[in-house]
Formats: sequence, structure tokens, C-alpha cells
Amino acid sequence: MSPPGPRKKTLEVARRTPAPASELENRKILVVDDDRASVALIQNALAAHGYRFLTAHDGVQALSAIREARPDLIVMDVEMPRLSGVEVCRIVKANAGESGFGFIPVILMTARQASRKIESLELGADDYLVKPFDMLELSARVKSMLRLKVLQDALVVKNRELELANRELAQRREELLALSRTDALTGLFNRRYFEERFAVEFARSDRYRAPLSCMMIDIDHFKRINDTWGHPFGDKVLQAVARVAVETLRDVDMVARYGGEELIALLPETGPQEALRVSERVRAGIEALDLWWKGPDGRKEKVQCTASIGVATFPTPAIDSAEAFLRAADECLYAAKEGGRNRVVQYEE
Repeated sequence: MSPPGPRKKTLEVARRTPAPASELENRKILVVDDDRASVALIQNALAAHGYRFLTAHDGVQALSAIREARPDLIVMDVEMPRLSGVEVCRIVKANAGESGFGFIPVILMTARQASRKIESLELGADDYLVKPFDMLELSARVKSMLRLKVLQDALVVKNRELELANRELAQRREELLALSRTDALTGLFNRRYFEERFAVEFARSDRYRAPLSCMMIDIDHFKRINDTWGHPFGDKVLQAVARVAVETLRDVDMVARYGGEELIALLPETGPQEALRVSERVRAGIEALDLWWKGPDGRKEKVQCTASIGVATFPTPAIDSAEAFLRAADECLYAAKEGGRNRVVQYEE
């Protein structure tokens, strides 16, 4: 004997776990039949349970009522003018998603036997009654379908809550990931994340022989700035220099705080000539910063800020490893400092 299908299992759960009577009261039942006497008979048979009733007398009226009222259950005759119950059932089930009607159980009624029953169940009808039927049987099936509706509605709510929780969790995960990668003061990437990205970019450049440039930026006389105007002002200077670097470079470039007053940038697909040009733009942008220190007495003083930059480009025969690449840029930075500061020195073989 084959195991029960999903619908049968759900119905069994609904019967084993009856919804409290209060959950079934005021549930909306749409009764659809072109025979008004049958509609009245069904309403009278179910009235004692506290349901609310909607009525329609053909398929077109039924669809209008479904769109406007979103009933919890449809009890509908198969044979009707204009649009049959089977066609209405097909439309309802085809639009059962949350953007459509949602899940609405359907009980179809007919005076005919097997052929219509099989067709209706294949189209998604949830239950089937053959006229004339016993009103106690109708009441029991209505309760069963409403319990199924209660369970389905609760499942939809839980799924929405789960989706919301998952979205919030994903957002928190992204925020934590960003925090783990970001320098709190400048908003740039931190050194640890730079080293991860650098390893990837260097390996790609080495494999495909695509140009990769590295720029090391060090603020000149930064200790003097901190000692003279205070560390809070020094922080503002560092933030301003970081903004110049980010705004001057491309979105595909990566800028990170490498340590103290030193920044580092990776420029993929950038050869030596372009790397030199963009390094000069960064240096000039830093020199042009309009920085003002304001004392506790309101006195203001303009502070000049410059930076020294070392830049190297890979691949080149003299650089055979990632470590050598960084060392080349660092040596150029040191040479810029020794050469008088506020200048760019580029690595040459």
C-alpha cells in the first residue's frame, strides 16, 4: 500500500490537532450555488458554529467575492452558469501564492459522481461532496477544512517571521563582517583584510601577467601634528587624507589603513605610468587640504598637511614575490621621505 500523499497527511494533522472553537468562529465561508435554496440550506446547517457567510450564484460572482473578501473556505457547486465551479477552483488554485489569493480550501458539490470528482480533485479541490449530502457530514468537512486553513495561515506567518529573522541575521552578519574588515577611525579597510585581498590580487596578477600597482602613503610629520595640535585634530587629519585617497582612486582600487599614519592602496590593471599619475593626484589632493585647528578660546589656525608616497608595479623581473613587491613600494616611500617629503618616488629596476 502506497504511503499517504501530502494533502492526506495535512488533513490527518488537522484532524488530530483540532483548532480551538474560538479560532473557527467568525471564519468567512463563501457559499456558491445557482440554486438559492441550496445556499440557504447550507447556511442554516452551519449557522450554529458562528461562521460568517458570503454568497454567490455563479462563478463570476464567486471570483469577485474572492477578490474582495478573501474567504477562509469556499463551498461551491460544480455546475453553474457563466463559469463552472471547476473553472473557479482552477483559477483559485493557480493564484494560491501570497501575491494572489493565498491558500483557500475549496469543497466542491455536485449531483454527479466519479468523473467530475476525479477532475475536480486533480485541479486542486480539497474535498468533494455528492448531493444530496448529510448536513452533519458537511459540518464535519467544513470544520476539517477550516482547521487546515488555520494551520496553513499559521505556517505562512511563521514562514514570514523566519524569513524576516533570516534577513536580519544576514544583515547582522554583513555588519559584523564589515566591522571585522574596517578601520574604525578612517572607515578604510584594515590591515588584516588588506593582506587577504593583496594575496588574491598578487596571485591573479602573477598568473595572468596583468599589471598591479601598490601605493604606500605616509603623512609627513604626523607626530608633530599630534604633539602641536593634539591627537583629536590628528585623527581629523588622518580622516581627511583617507577621503582624498578614496575620492581620487577608482571604485575597483582598494585603500586600507596600514598602520598609524600610513595608508596603502592596490590598483589592479594599472601600469607604472598611470600609477605614477594617480599617485601625483593623491599627493596634490593631500597638499591642497583646507585644514583648520580651532583652539578652546576660539582661535583658528590653518595647518598644512603633506604626504610622501612610494609606488611600485608588478610584474617586473626584479620583483619575484608578494613580499618583494611590498618591500619595493616601502623602499620608495622611504626614499620619498629621505628626498625631502611631499613627493612621489616610483620603483625602477
